[in-house]
Amino acid sequence: MSTINDSKRDRRQFLTEAGLGAALLTLSPSSVLADDKPINFAGIGVGSQGGSDVDQVIAAGGNLVALCDVDHKYAAKKFAQYPNAKKFTDYRVMLKEMGKELDAVVIGTPDHTHAVIAMEAMKRGKHVYCEKPLAHTVHEVRTLMAAARKYKVVTQLGNQGHSTDSIRRVVEWVGVGAIGQVHTVHAACGEFKDVYSQIRNLDKLEQKYDVPSELDYDLWLGPAAYRPYTPFWVHWNWRGWLPFGTGTIGDWFCHVIDPTFWALELDAPTTVHAEVTGYDPATQGLTYPAATRITFEFPAKKERGPVKLVWHDGDNPIPQPKDFGDDEVPRTGAILFGEKGMIVHGSHGGGGCHILPEKLRNENTGANAPKETIPRVKGHHWDWLEAIKTGRQAGSNFDYGGRLTQVALLGAIAIRFPGQTLKWDVKAGRFTNNDAANAYINPPYRKGWKL
Repeated sequence: MSTINDSKRDRRQFLTEAGLGAALLTLSPSSVLADDKPINFAGIGVGSQGGSDVDQVIAAGGNLVALCDVDHKYAAKKFAQYPNAKKFTDYRVMLKEMGKELDAVVIGTPDHTHAVIAMEAMKRGKHVYCEKPLAHTVHEVRTLMAAARKYKVVTQLGNQGHSTDSIRRVVEWVGVGAIGQVHTVHAACGEFKDVYSQIRNLDKLEQKYDVPSELDYDLWLGPAAYRPYTPFWVHWNWRGWLPFGTGTIGDWFCHVIDPTFWALELDAPTTVHAEVTGYDPATQGLTYPAATRITFEFPAKKERGPVKLVWHDGDNPIPQPKDFGDDEVPRTGAILFGEKGMIVHGSHGGGGCHILPEKLRNENTGANAPKETIPRVKGHHWDWLEAIKTGRQAGSNFDYGGRLTQVALLGAIAIRFPGQTLKWDVKAGRFTNNDAANAYINPPYRKGWKL
């Protein structure tokens, strides 16, 4: 039987590995680069966030050798910014032609193409940085997690806050019991409401549009079921269309919940229950609701008890807690409720984290702050490159980031069954009480595509 000390030792090991990556032995010797060899990488999907990731990987020391985008007009600024990088439209052609010249890829495409691109890259032995959410479906996430282990490549999910000092401070506060046992978490995102809920545009989808000459629309669709082109769901707005994006929860959960997920060593919930506002999945299911409240129940683990996590988004903010004082409830962020007090923080790595009430804050900050037990890193993209160089895993590798994404995607399924409590069996990878919900775990790909 393990002792309490053993449990604490296991916890410290988990927290350290989640912060700085797993051990060197997780990778094959051939994947570790010589100190003097530059890490040659390509950016795939660079018109928006993917282009920013390219800039940051370069700033961290990466060597850009290729850029790939299905819309050369949308990516024109990034193409012009790096004239020496080879330009491609099809990632498959790029991976084949670049061969051994390429060490790694950065994926910034819409959610529905993350998995097929990441898989093709990993099969070719390329290290992968992929924007969040890791994939579009639970099956894709679980398949990518297994593939990353199989091909022994360095992976990193694009939840940039995972590499901040603030997230480590939140984890360390929870670890020393600064607010006592955490039993409930309320989290929210109130950003870009008109992007994530496109209900107002549903009646416009029947209008016919010509595909722009600069866009390879068939390749943009990738494995998704064919739908006639409309400008309402390409470039940025795809986030609010569920055939391609995953709504507010898919776009923000991996940022906002990361501190909680890490600090409490969460894995998969046992149940998911969604409440929605002004939304009918039968007629409006192509897009995301204007407001949700999604409750996840997580089982007890090691020395902590069960945890209830409540996600709020859109027009449904976190309610004002009792005895919260004059402190501002985060519009986008979270409140961790413990036996003795609360931790309040914003998005992207627990930004602005602080403890309430003030007396408890003073007991755990300044000279009274807990010892820094989790190694600090220089940045999220730096952490990925450094992991490639040294042969360790990055902090938000696909094993960690995949489990985090899986929870978000279970929430994205639950909104289609409002008012129902879905029971999740993580080992089987299915809901035990709703076959209709299981249809969203691994929906079929369009003909000609496979994972």
